[in-house]
Amino acid sequence: MGLLDLFSLQGTLFAIMLVGTLLKKIGLIDKNGKRCLIDLCINVVIPCNIFRSFLIEFNWSILQSGALILVLSIIIQIICLNLNRFLFNGYPEERKKVMKYCTIVPNSFFGNPISEGIYGQIGVLYASIFLIPMRIVIYSVGVAYFISDSKMDKRMILKNVLTHPCLVSIYLGVFFMVTQIKLPTVISNTVYYIANCNTALSMLIVGTILADIKLSTVLNKDTMAFSVFRLILLPAVALGVALALGLRGVSLGVGVLMTAMPTGATAAMFAERYNSDFIFATRCIVMTTLASMLTLPIWSYLVG
Repeated sequence: MGLLDLFSLQGTLFAIMLVGTLLKKIGLIDKNGKRCLIDLCINVVIPCNIFRSFLIEFNWSILQSGALILVLSIIIQIICLNLNRFLFNGYPEERKKVMKYCTIVPNSFFGNPISEGIYGQIGVLYASIFLIPMRIVIYSVGVAYFISDSKMDKRMILKNVLTHPCLVSIYLGVFFMVTQIKLPTVISNTVYYIANCNTALSMLIVGTILADIKLSTVLNKDTMAFSVFRLILLPAVALGVALALGLRGVSLGVGVLMTAMPTGATAAMFAERYNSDFIFATRCIVMTTLASMLTLPIWSYLVG
C-alpha cells in the first residue's frame, strides 16, 4: 500500500471515529449503548473477523511466520513488563498503575482494521496471533496492576483467558485452516457478513471513547511523554527484535504496526472499575489515538 493510500485509509477510519463521537455527543449512543457496542464487538464481530482470516489455503510459510510473530509478541510483552518495574516509579501510585497497564495493551479496535486495510485477511491473521500474549497478560498481570494479589481469583483469570472469544476463534481458525474442512455456505457467509462490520464498528467505538473527554485537557507533559514512549520507542524496539528474528514483509509490518498502536480502550474501563485514575487513562487513550494518526503512516512507510 502506498503512502497516499495509507493516508486515505486513515482518513476514512478517522471520519468513522468522528461519526462515533458525534453520535455520543448528541446522545444517540449513551453509556449503556457504548457498553453494548463494546461487548458486541469483542464477543461477536472481532471473533468472526479473526476466524474468517484463518479460512485460507494452508501453507507452512504462514505457520512459520505466525510462530515468529508469536515469539515477537512474547518478547515485547516481557520487555514491557520489565520496563514497568522501574519506568514509572516517579509518578503517583494511581497514575503509575494506569501507565503500566497502558504500556502492555495496544488498541486492537484500531489495530485490526489497520492491519486488514493495509495487508488484507493475512494481516488480520497475523494481528490475531500477535495479540494472543497481550490478551493473556491483560487478564493476569494487567488486572494485578489495579488490585492486590490476595483479591485475585487465579482460577477465574485462567478461565477468562482460555475462554476469551477472540482466543476461541483462533483455536477454531487454526483447526479449520490446518484440516482444510469446508464450512457450509450458510455458515461461512454468516461469518463473512458479521466480520465485515469490524472496521466500522471498531472505529465507532473509538469515537465514543474520544467523546467522553475535553480535548483541551488531554495535552500535558505526562500524556505527551507517554505517547512518545508508546508510539515511537516501543515500535522501535519491536522493529529491532523483529529484524533479529528474521521477520520480513507482511509479518514484519504487522508486528511493528501492532506495537505502534495507541493505548487500548480497556485501560479506561479497568481504571474506572478498580477506582484508579480513569480520567488520566482516558487522556492517554485520546492523546495516543490522535498522535497515532501521524506516527502510524511513518511506521508503515519504514516497514514498507
